[in-house]
Amino acid sequence: MDFQATSWQEEPAPPHAINCSNCELAGQRTRVIWGEGNPQASVLILLDNPGERENRDGEPYVCGTRQTLQKAAWEAGFTENDLYVTYLLKCRPKRAYNKEKARAACREHLQLQLDQKLPRFIFCLGNTAVQSFLGNPEAEVKELRGTWLEADGRHLLLVSYHPLAVRRRPNLYPRFAADWKMLFDRYRQEHAGTGALTNK
Repeated sequence: MDFQATSWQEEPAPPHAINCSNCELAGQRTRVIWGEGNPQASVLILLDNPGERENRDGEPYVCGTRQTLQKAAWEAGFTENDLYVTYLLKCRPKRAYNKEKARAACREHLQLQLDQKLPRFIFCLGNTAVQSFLGNPEAEVKELRGTWLEADGRHLLLVSYHPLAVRRRPNLYPRFAADWKMLFDRYRQEHAGTGALTNK
């Protein structure tokens, strides 16, 4: 079967977050994007902020970031049911904003997701997601990728490049794909015999 990017099922934002006004993005957003994929998945993918969801005609649209993410995930062996994708920011910025304040204000939403979902694996994509999640502004994907880390004593953490960076620099794709394969191999190892895996 050939790969084809699709709009993954969005998880509705909880009532307390739908009208969130914790930061200035409340005045920019179309809606709160809580996450997409399988909310019960043991793999949580963390990106910086949501991309475009609809084209100019209002029809569902898969942005380049999600196309590249889905392609690498599919090549590694994952299906939509295996993954849950969420964001540091739950609103798509449309113009300049105070990034540090917005990320700090939105942290409580991500923390709630982690506490409720308790994913076994967290896969941070891009320096922004890595630095914010680790609370370390010096953290770099190029230095940390290829190594399993522990997060809060309850998650296994892996990092890689942001899909948009990979689209802009195709020479990064082999490393990006290798990181996805590393994640899948560990995922498959831990799920062997549970029936949780599905074939492409």
